[in-house]
Amino acid sequence: MIERSLFNADHEAFRDSFRRFVEKEITPFHEAWEEQGYVDREVWRKAGENGFLCMTMPEEYGGAGADKLYSVAQMEEIAHAGVTGIGYGLHSEIVAPYILHYGTEEQKRKYLPKLASGEMVGAIAMSEPAAGSDLQGVKTTAIKQADGSYLLNGSKTFITNGWHADLVIVVAKTDPAAGAKGTSLMLVEQGMPGFSKGKRLKKMGMKAQDTSELFFDNVKVPAENLLGGQAFEGRGFICLMEQLPWERLQIAIGAVAAAQAAIDWTVQYVKDRKVFGQPVANYQNTRYTLAELQTEVQVARVFVDKCCELICQDKLDTATASMAKYWCSDLQCKVMDECVQLHGGYGYMWEYPITRAYADARVQRIYGGTNEIMKEVISRGMGLGGR
Repeated sequence: MIERSLFNADHEAFRDSFRRFVEKEITPFHEAWEEQGYVDREVWRKAGENGFLCMTMPEEYGGAGADKLYSVAQMEEIAHAGVTGIGYGLHSEIVAPYILHYGTEEQKRKYLPKLASGEMVGAIAMSEPAAGSDLQGVKTTAIKQADGSYLLNGSKTFITNGWHADLVIVVAKTDPAAGAKGTSLMLVEQGMPGFSKGKRLKKMGMKAQDTSELFFDNVKVPAENLLGGQAFEGRGFICLMEQLPWERLQIAIGAVAAAQAAIDWTVQYVKDRKVFGQPVANYQNTRYTLAELQTEVQVARVFVDKCCELICQDKLDTATASMAKYWCSDLQCKVMDECVQLHGGYGYMWEYPITRAYADARVQRIYGGTNEIMKEVISRGMGLGGR
């Protein structure tokens, strides 16, 4: 295997520390969380106490001022352990960065320390019943009132961390007639009158991750809760597009780590499992299948590591991030399918990690923009127009 050069000794020390946290505070409880449909709130507070939330936020806002590679190591450990109920990545590396990059000073000081401590759980509400990858098609509105506040109406669905969320960044139209140029981002807090949470959605996989519907019925959002203040009214779509490369790369990072975990589990299984008097690993088909999968995952890891270098230099473009997201999530699903097959009947039993990983993987090709949308983005970057 190619030795990775992405991380330094400090990154690896952090990885070891977080791995121990996962082994102690997450893995022993994850099966029970899958049954109840959400992780216990306490695991957020413990993560905050240990400095495992919002590490890349500046120290003045409660973070550690760390580079993104600390978050990459954390994402890999979560994916490799198969503890997909944990929503730290979205909280720390999607929600918090929106506030850091676009928020007013008041918004940064109000929310970032609470996100870093785990006192608040963050979510971002983009998808709607009739608008998924097509963010320009959102119907939720936030109409400005005479007193400067906004009246928020609409609904969102498939919202990760939605049930636990204390703070939601809501994508809404402040000027419905202006299309994408009329999109703004609203900071909606738990407890605002008219803001309610629907049922926790029962999913094919990621069963411990709380995924909810959110409803906004004449929610009065103060003017100071427009992300970025008045200067950012109508600039929400631009903000979303600027953050997409990092968001999509995060999916690729998890995909490669999960695929490698599946290969590792399967290698051990085929060594132990005997069929017709000999280990499954002794059969040529088994060896060739795993050799092919490991080759492809190695190729993907080298590509993703290069993308991680680029994101740390603010040089990762949207098309390349889309390549990473689509290629690696497709590969993840392929690896899971082949590894389930090599497990035989046990690969269909929920008690086996590979079975849960198979179910967890499928959504990777859908969220963050479907893989079909990724191919559209890539092709446009090549100068190929569509209708």
